[in-house]
Amino acid sequence: MPQKLLVLRNCGIIDPQDIASYLARGGFEALRRVQSGLTPAQVIDEVKRSGLRGRGGGGFPTGLKWEEAARSPGLTKYVVCNAAEGEVGAFKDRYILEKDPFTLMEGMAIAAYAVGAAKAYLYLRAEYAHLVPALVGAVAQVSERGFFGIVGDGFGVEVRVGSGGYVCGEETALMESLEGRRGEPRMRPPYPPSEGLLGSPTVINNVETLMNVPWILSNGADAFCRLGTAQSRGTKVFSVSGDVERPGVYELEMGSSLSELVCGIAGARDVKSVQVGGASGRLVPGDRLDAPLSYEGLCGAGPVIVFDSTRDMVDIMYRTMEFFAEESCGKCTPCREGTQAMMETLGRITAGRGERRDLKALEQLSATMMLTSSCGLGQAAPVPVLDSLRYFRHEYEARLVQ
Repeated sequence: MPQKLLVLRNCGIIDPQDIASYLARGGFEALRRVQSGLTPAQVIDEVKRSGLRGRGGGGFPTGLKWEEAARSPGLTKYVVCNAAEGEVGAFKDRYILEKDPFTLMEGMAIAAYAVGAAKAYLYLRAEYAHLVPALVGAVAQVSERGFFGIVGDGFGVEVRVGSGGYVCGEETALMESLEGRRGEPRMRPPYPPSEGLLGSPTVINNVETLMNVPWILSNGADAFCRLGTAQSRGTKVFSVSGDVERPGVYELEMGSSLSELVCGIAGARDVKSVQVGGASGRLVPGDRLDAPLSYEGLCGAGPVIVFDSTRDMVDIMYRTMEFFAEESCGKCTPCREGTQAMMETLGRITAGRGERRDLKALEQLSATMMLTSSCGLGQAAPVPVLDSLRYFRHEYEARLVQ
């Protein structure tokens, strides 16, 4: 299946350091449409009708989030672009930021206009600090051309670099970091659209979500609805890595099969398993690659990691849990202690010193963490371990001493 380029339509074509090349490709036509007479409510309605859902993994309807923020009382409101792309195997947002920052700026401006935001922030993970000069330059060019003035007097986008913690990709931990504190998840409710950054209504969308907005405003919600499935409209961008011939960033229509992506486009062979959604994503065995890439099937934030038949699934799970134990913020006991205990248990099994009761312990720990952890890190960390026990249990049992 060929790619369907909406989000990536300008990548590799425009000069990311020259706004003139973006304007020559129809850039800021969507924002001009807003200027020509669309009210904030009409913009929100268009996004709602499109069925656009958050591309950061959660899949929450974007229009509903904007509507809640617009309705929430407050003299000051914010839009935050979450570019804290810390998921294992994720590099699509970096590619977008490098190749087409202007579409992102246009999407952020439209979101700010829709919710009445006075300011917007582009929050980068610490490892993307090298992108700051180019992004600041893009912001300056957009401002000099007067496009931010369409949103309102004094509106602008500020580029911020985070502290580097994996957990800062979670939206409430991101806000803590933006406010100058250690990145730790907040208790919810309240949710950011009603009480977020600095106590004000805040819309937080990731890079890919906002990249869809100018296309929707230019082409209409109906055109977007014609792509994808009933519950998953539009396209999805994936970063594919691992045991493939052609690793890279690809964009497919929602509902395409996992096989079309990893075997057809990326050229994977002899697939043992595919992890969809990063370190905490679902583990799909090689004989089930017909699974659809959609919110009702498989989707996640976009990372797709392919493992061939030479890979040791028990060792992969040990290294995955080692990562989560290191990245847990430590705020809640189930995640802080659970990831450590699971790592130690997996380490014993990997070393050939595991016992059958360890498999039961992994399942029990997983259930507890998924039910009681404060944020998505602890809730999702056990997911691939449970999948590996389901599909590759024989690899665990082969290492047990009794």
